[in-house]
Amino acid sequence: MLIRKGDKVQVITGSYKGTVGEVLKAFPKENKVIVEGVNVVKKHQKPTQQNPEGGIIEKEAKIHVSNVALYDEKAKTAGKVGIRIETDKDGNKVKVRYFKKSGNEIKDKK
Repeated sequence: MLIRKGDKVQVITGSYKGTVGEVLKAFPKENKVIVEGVNVVKKHQKPTQQNPEGGIIEKEAKIHVSNVALYDEKAKTAGKVGIRIETDKDGNKVKVRYFKKSGNEIKDKK
């Protein structure tokens, strides 16, 4: 799975098509992600110590990773992602994600 937490993605299918948001959480074993503002569902919650009032809350639900594409902010489009192996200044081999169409490198947020 080439999409990670903190990446900007664009929804490419479904009722939220065209929406751009940040990945809040990634589930690589399930091939699903939670995107900010996408697939919002209402959940009935009992009162707890953290939420003493309970009630109906809105939260984002998981969406399959095939329904989103990484968003290139420089080119203002969503695109496919590739991986190249480069060497860093210490001589170590490092995997680098990049957009196949524009060639722009994807910076990891660490």
